[in-house]
Amino acid sequence: MIKFLRNFIKRLAEKIFNKKTHIKLGFYGPPNAGKTSLANRICQDWLGEKMGSVSKVPHETREIKVKEKVHIKHKRKELTFNLIDTPGIATKIDYEDFMKFKLSKKKSKERAKEATKGVIESIRWLDEVDAVLVVLDSSLNPYSQVNITIIGNLAARDIPVLIVANKIDLKKSKIKKIEEAFPQYEVVGVSALKGNNVEDFYESLFRIVK
Repeated sequence: MIKFLRNFIKRLAEKIFNKKTHIKLGFYGPPNAGKTSLANRICQDWLGEKMGSVSKVPHETREIKVKEKVHIKHKRKELTFNLIDTPGIATKIDYEDFMKFKLSKKKSKERAKEATKGVIESIRWLDEVDAVLVVLDSSLNPYSQVNITIIGNLAARDIPVLIVANKIDLKKSKIKKIEEAFPQYEVVGVSALKGNNVEDFYESLFRIVK
């Protein structure tokens, strides 16, 4: 509670003086929505290196990863931040789901255990970040229990949020459904994998943090 109040006061002071000296940008969303792919896109654009590995197997990212001092520029604006890639949020993690991807029972149980710890750690980090990118798969129904859980946790905190509707290169992509599901937040569509619409993404990013 003390940590929450301290961070709240810090964010309030930053708003009053319109100045952020050290921004922590958190990436949140369900598994396989493309959080790490988007983090990789940003890091490749501005650092020339990747943030982490991606996989079709759920919960490839199972612990918090931080890339410090990412400096970006867009239309004469500049921003430096620590990029925080978090494990995918899930309301249920079953080791048998990993076995469908030909992982052994032992490996699947280990992955499920690590993924569960990662989800808990992701929620804890919400008290540390200054702004959040919620990355959603735009080809899937946004009205899922996981998405509502994520948005609910953010709504309880005074944190700037940008919803990134990823995978707009897919035929089933429907950004409008995400906009209708969460009208309280700005939504920008991208393809993190192919780099589609990243300019609009950067413009939206500057709007929520400055």
